[in-house]
Amino acid sequence: MSEHVDTDDVCNTSRRNLMKGTGLAVAAISMIPAVTATGAFAQSPAWDKVFPKSENVDHQKVSFKNRYGITIAGDLYLPKNRGSQPLAALAVAGPFGAVKEQSSGLYAQTMAERGFAALAFDPSFTGESGGEPRNVASPDINTEDFSAAVDYLGLQPTIDRERIGVIGICGWGGMALNAVAADKRVKGAVAADKRVKAVVASTMYDMTRLMSKGYNDSVTQEQRTQTLEQLSRQRWADAEKNGPAYQPPYNVLKGGEAQFLVDYHDYYMTPRGYHPRAVNSGNAWTQTTPLSFMNMPILTYIAEISPRPLLLIHGENAHSRYFSETAFAAAAEPKELMIIPNANHTDLYDRMDKIPFDRIAKFFGQHLA
Repeated sequence: MSEHVDTDDVCNTSRRNLMKGTGLAVAAISMIPAVTATGAFAQSPAWDKVFPKSENVDHQKVSFKNRYGITIAGDLYLPKNRGSQPLAALAVAGPFGAVKEQSSGLYAQTMAERGFAALAFDPSFTGESGGEPRNVASPDINTEDFSAAVDYLGLQPTIDRERIGVIGICGWGGMALNAVAADKRVKGAVAADKRVKAVVASTMYDMTRLMSKGYNDSVTQEQRTQTLEQLSRQRWADAEKNGPAYQPPYNVLKGGEAQFLVDYHDYYMTPRGYHPRAVNSGNAWTQTTPLSFMNMPILTYIAEISPRPLLLIHGENAHSRYFSETAFAAAAEPKELMIIPNANHTDLYDRMDKIPFDRIAKFFGQHLA
């Protein structure tokens, strides 16, 4: 565990304005002009990832349905030299607004190189997964997506269903923690009685906290009330038009943005991480996406992950570091908070010299044994 270091203090007024442009809005977004949403895609057979394909891993396109009947598209990565014994497996998703061709796919492929079966998937309503309208998020349905991925993994003959873990990145780190807290098998007090045996959350956001309270919990009750009123009026506008309005394109810089927004742009809008299906790569969430997040604190039951082990990983210089620190304080043992020196939030999306894959592999190797 590392000593506490406060994140950079950005002016509250500026932060609220900036959040409008990143789709993490808790400010007045009902008046923002709409942009076209990305549509649902058939799964592409081509290698269209933002990272190179590993020669040591087999890759296949898969799909499965969640509890709401939505078809989830995934990429299953398997070690090429895997032998005949069933493998330990990982369900991987995130960041919030990304697709499986980006960070989650990189994590999955890298863990497959280390001997795990790993499933990277697009959450409902995004990427190649189903669901209408496009580019909407739900703390309930997206938590369910993780549990559905565990369903899928547990039914594969190449996978040992008693050895399943979860990795959530950025906003899907919070979803992963929520899913694991609820995803149990039978009543009992030992980790062996759970479907998911261990969980890692990397550069984690709690999206319900962010959308309801703003960065560093800066939003006042008056501002929260105003936002809910505006979002409620937007519902009527959407109903009248029989379709949702969208926020402005994400991660398009106009100048003067805070450094963390520049960091997002440098990942999502450059060859480093750009993908046309990603919400964050110049597309947008629906204007009313925050509604379902604002009254649903998804980490309320984080202590119920225990007695399964939890590993939280965050960058020393990340603006979002406080999310992992407060989650760590609320979680029960066994737990670990790993702070990566000199790393910002997006460094843990794809920087191979920053992401502690050896530690992650050791963590799952120990707890999925």
